[in-house]
Amino acid sequence: MNINVTLFAQAIAFVLFIWFSKAVVWPGLMARVDERTRKISEGLAAAEEGKQALAQSAKQAADELAAARARAADIIAQAEKRAAQMIEEAQGSARDAGDRELAAAKAEIEQEASRARETLRDQVAALAVAGAEKILRREVNAQAHADLLGQLKQDLR
Repeated sequence: MNINVTLFAQAIAFVLFIWFSKAVVWPGLMARVDERTRKISEGLAAAEEGKQALAQSAKQAADELAAARARAADIIAQAEKRAAQMIEEAQGSARDAGDRELAAAKAEIEQEASRARETLRDQVAALAVAGAEKILRREVNAQAHADLLGQLKQDLR
């Protein structure tokens, strides 16, 4: 066999193979490669959108957490303010009640002192009359006795 004929036949077979590959195999292969490229691009785009959505969700969660903390701080501040107000009201009420009880006790003490003074005056007057009667050994009439007691009470006041 001749090398030229073999080489020429192989060259023709190779050209036919390239033409057949370009005409039949290559379009299908390129369609699959293009489809795969498109799917990868869509996947990468979806992944990027997911990253952005995740970042946005994280930011939104952080904002809501900060708002919740601020609301909680406001509620705590209001509760502390209300507690302080209630303590002040209770102290004021207790102070008022103490003042009322003190005034009532002072009034009662004053009444008791007045009663004691009155009782003491009566006893001093009776003792003075009894002493004067014993000293004088004479009887004083009832009207004069009452007048003397009244005048003695007035003098002792």
